[in-house]
Amino acid sequence: MERYLIINADDFGMCRSSNFGVMDLLKSGGITSSTIMAPCPWAPEAVKFAKENPQFAIGVHLTTTSEWSNYRWGPVGTSPNASLRDEQGYFYHECDDFEKHADLAEVETEIKAQIEKLKALGLNPSHLDNHMGSLYGVATGRFELLQLMIKIAGEYRLPLRMPMNFTAEQFSNEMLDVQVAPEVVQGLIDQIVGYAKSLGVAMPDYLMPGDWAGPQKDSYENFKEYIYEMYRSFPEGVIETYIHPALDSEELRGTSGVSHRRVWEHKLFSDPQTKQHIDSLGIKLINYRDLAKMRGC
Repeated sequence: MERYLIINADDFGMCRSSNFGVMDLLKSGGITSSTIMAPCPWAPEAVKFAKENPQFAIGVHLTTTSEWSNYRWGPVGTSPNASLRDEQGYFYHECDDFEKHADLAEVETEIKAQIEKLKALGLNPSHLDNHMGSLYGVATGRFELLQLMIKIAGEYRLPLRMPMNFTAEQFSNEMLDVQVAPEVVQGLIDQIVGYAKSLGVAMPDYLMPGDWAGPQKDSYENFKEYIYEMYRSFPEGVIETYIHPALDSEELRGTSGVSHRRVWEHKLFSDPQTKQHIDSLGIKLINYRDLAKMRGC
């Protein structure tokens, strides 16, 4: 069996530095897909780029959390959404707070409002994924949120970032931040996959983002070596990995104390050596529209 890789850039539209990083990597072929954050102020520019470049697979980064201290966003829907807002009126910072407070009907209305907002701006979405994993239910065990996300993906006939298999490494990956017991997740996988297939929702076999819990956080060279080694270990099937590329700027540095990680990701995936490394491993790059065709959806 072949190894196929989707490299998705999350957070398109979050800020202009992110837009520049994502657009650059899509044009250079350093990534294969991206997803736009509808609640963020630079989403219209991201949609404009998607409209002008329909060859790229650009979808919706469903957003129900707002993690930064100095830069916040909230719901785009006009229907009642008090359960989705913190005391300042923004989305909650963390997934567990979102899961504890979220009313399911309000979540559904907001998710659809985000998709419809981007479609109204002119986006023809290629797929759906989720900011910070807030809709997977893995922070507190509210798996009805995942079921809802799958249902909506089926209604829109869009592929979804949801792995059909979990590995032991995924449960310790800080980026995925799974807080419930592995046996609980493993026990639900077959049901989740079966439900998605019944709705015609295409999903990757594995979701394997990079992690920052190790020496890879200490230098760019360490990070590069870590990513190259991780790619060597990829299993057969369709794997998605995601990054958050951005160009360095005062805007970006004002957003996060670890903004350099986004700059490193842009640097690494704009380096021709990275594409050469992927090719040398026999890994074929695809995007989410390719995945839909492969799954017959």
